[in-house]
Amino acid sequence: MPKPWGIADLRPWSETRQNDHPIGEIWYERPEATSRDSSLLLKLLFTNQPLSIQVHPDDGYAHSIGLPRGKTEAWYVLGAAPESEIALGLKERLTSQQLREAIDTRSILDLVRWQTVSLGDTIFVPAGTIHAIGAGVVIAEIQQRSDATFRLFDFGRQRELHIERAIAVATAGPAVIPVTPSRLTEQRTLLIANEHFVFEKIDLPPNTAWCLEAERETWFLVIDGAGRIGSLDAGVGDAMFVQADYLDIHSGSTGLVGLVAYTGGDPAAHLLERRKIDLMNAEPQGISVAVLPQANVIATNKRLETI
Repeated sequence: MPKPWGIADLRPWSETRQNDHPIGEIWYERPEATSRDSSLLLKLLFTNQPLSIQVHPDDGYAHSIGLPRGKTEAWYVLGAAPESEIALGLKERLTSQQLREAIDTRSILDLVRWQTVSLGDTIFVPAGTIHAIGAGVVIAEIQQRSDATFRLFDFGRQRELHIERAIAVATAGPAVIPVTPSRLTEQRTLLIANEHFVFEKIDLPPNTAWCLEAERETWFLVIDGAGRIGSLDAGVGDAMFVQADYLDIHSGSTGLVGLVAYTGGDPAAHLLERRKIDLMNAEPQGISVAVLPQANVIATNKRLETI
């Protein structure tokens, strides 16, 4: 997705280029043309300039304007330049009229609460939270599938603002949204759980075999290391989608680290189980996979597709 605030070189996450036009987002999609859209959307974001100061609606407001759902999201920082920042909430509580005046006078820029971020940080952005992403970061984002974004300020890019709708949906005050990752197992770390999705990080030791059971709609993004997933070699930036099925995973010689997001409010009890068999020599299992074009595809079967 080309964006004015994006970058030209996405490596190591992707080899994709668009004639040196800046790319701001990669969207991962199910490859089958007849597939129903997943209710969760997985993205990578790349920033060379700050994004707009913006806010997203909740489900109730989205339904009132004819949209299927609102937009609650979470970010995992994959890379950050020194002193990179994100904005989350305001420094003080404002009335609707005060928020309108802050937008009109552009003082909203001084009222948002900026905070530095670094590699490995997790940020939760519920619908209604005023927020922005600064320059110099790479972020993995999981969100409700919605592109409903209401801009309050756009750093001189002259794009449309959505003042009335932004004021209608915004929680115009400080955002007290603590994120405290917790260890579920030796390999699983819970980052965030809410009514819309569960977000986890998994860390697999080198040369080990695992089964990821996905009763719910599940996205799995490789963020470090490499491995073999079903019949595919998978590395940094590759993503898999699976639902009501499972993934056989064999980590490589340096291990494999991934982000997993799935629907529902509670962590899945049996998401990840260790295998005692050698998956490198096992028969491929039925999985549905979505990867970027540069993935090293070595085999396919009727239930294994790539994009």
